[in-house]
Amino acid sequence: MVITPIAIKDPPLLNAAGVHAPYALRTILELVTESGIVGISEIPGNVQTNEALESARSMVLGMDPFHLNALQNRLAAYFGDETAASRGDTPWDQRKLVHVFSALEVACLDIQGKMLDRPVVDLLGGKMRDSVPYAAYLFFKYEGAGGVLGTGQDPAAMGWAAARQKEAVDPEGIVAQAKAMCAEFGFQSIKLKGGAFEPRLETDSMFALYEAFGKDIPLRFDPNAIWKPETGLQFGKELEPILEYLEDPVRGQQNMADLRKKLGIPLATNMCTTSFGDIPSSIRLGSEDIILSDHHFWGGLRSSMELAKMCRTFGRDLSMHSNSHLGISMAAMTHLGAALPEMPYALDTHYPWQSEDVILGGKLPIVDGAVAVPSGPGLGVELDRSMLAKLHADYLACGLTKRDDEAEMQKYHPGWKFETIRW
Repeated sequence: MVITPIAIKDPPLLNAAGVHAPYALRTILELVTESGIVGISEIPGNVQTNEALESARSMVLGMDPFHLNALQNRLAAYFGDETAASRGDTPWDQRKLVHVFSALEVACLDIQGKMLDRPVVDLLGGKMRDSVPYAAYLFFKYEGAGGVLGTGQDPAAMGWAAARQKEAVDPEGIVAQAKAMCAEFGFQSIKLKGGAFEPRLETDSMFALYEAFGKDIPLRFDPNAIWKPETGLQFGKELEPILEYLEDPVRGQQNMADLRKKLGIPLATNMCTTSFGDIPSSIRLGSEDIILSDHHFWGGLRSSMELAKMCRTFGRDLSMHSNSHLGISMAAMTHLGAALPEMPYALDTHYPWQSEDVILGGKLPIVDGAVAVPSGPGLGVELDRSMLAKLHADYLACGLTKRDDEAEMQKYHPGWKFETIRW
């Protein structure tokens, strides 16, 4: 069992909790069998999660990689229950157990696939589609390329590589970003991450996207639950005619349920219903139409398939949330997306924002807004050992141990504080 923390260049992307640091952290896990088969996985990087993975070593070594139920029981007994409060108030999930188990499960599924000479999608029930559609994921952002350049830019960059460095703090900047991203990757749906500026500016940006791309390109918007209920109603009503769905406009299941009754568009969530324990109250209240799964946060790929069955049973649609990930996670997301019984919405992905990767052959290609399901055994991707070493060295050099967008924002605006509800 090998745990390698890495750091990847990340531009200064804005959200409700602040701004991204010049590096995003990931953790790469390798499980090696007695016969030398290596299973790999990738999760969001955090020193506490890494320590939790390390503490699970004695429970993992010696296990059969097919005995995932027994492994899950061992981990649950050791770590104890995680409540909804353990998730935290930030847009990203801060629970440990779900991250630990998802890392181990994906690596074990990679091993299983290599042992059986079958792709992971077959271990989830088989392909429902040969390629998986993703959406362009736009951000308000400050100028800068991230990494050693920080807020600086590479003047030699071309195309999307140049556009991802540009400032985007108004409707014009967002439209320019969208055109560059869609030109490069062929996306057929567009999502904008909000919560960074006052609702008027962000809503105007959505209308600017609608004017630029027309009614045939589905649009979605995510204020990261930072709006008051009255703000959600006012701007939700404005956005009704142009949105495919509105994601987490307000905080909490009750507020979401109340707003859902007053709006004529679907509400999606990655913040108010984020675990199986949240499902009963979600159904009782009617808090959302769409649950945005994330196998890193829901306990793995198999749990996400179980969630799909629950969504079908209780009249929810299922799509997928994203984080600042590399090719291992992208491959896992694509296998899962290919296995889902229904896919009414293109999945989220940050992948275009990451300029580096840790898999052989470089980044997985996005063609016409979709990623083909890797055809090799297991995940169908392998570690690039030289890049793994380079990105681990970047982790050691950058000095970051966890994500803290508030602290990064204070470098731009001293004294700035994250507020769970701002407007």
